[in-house]
Amino acid sequence: MTVLVVDGANVVGSRPDGWWRDRAGAAARLATRLGAASAAGLLDPLGAPSRVVLVVEGAARAAEVEPVAGLSLLRAPADGDAAIVDLVGELVAGGERVLVVTADRELRSRVIEAGAEVVGPGELLRALDAL
Repeated sequence: MTVLVVDGANVVGSRPDGWWRDRAGAAARLATRLGAASAAGLLDPLGAPSRVVLVVEGAARAAEVEPVAGLSLLRAPADGDAAIVDLVGELVAGGERVLVVTADRELRSRVIEAGAEVVGPGELLRALDAL
């Protein structure tokens, strides 16, 4: 099984749909979609994740997210990238397979070095669009 770690700012920012007007709302909508896709098995092509961690930063930390089994929200205290790298390190050290969703080149390098695999936002968004 895989832990899917989602760089919320990067995924939300990959589509120009007005997310910048309501960052918390955009994060909450992404969380809702992630929960529904996970429950429907639509994330299985991304490694059949046993759980999904959505990492949010900045204004998106105020997101109101309904509890969903298998989905957790990590509100990064400062830098979202640093929180993701720290989380990946903990998960890999615990023997978990980790797949990070981001297009950020520097973050990709850091999490690969920490032992994770990486896919771009497009792969995740295609799964979410299947809802």
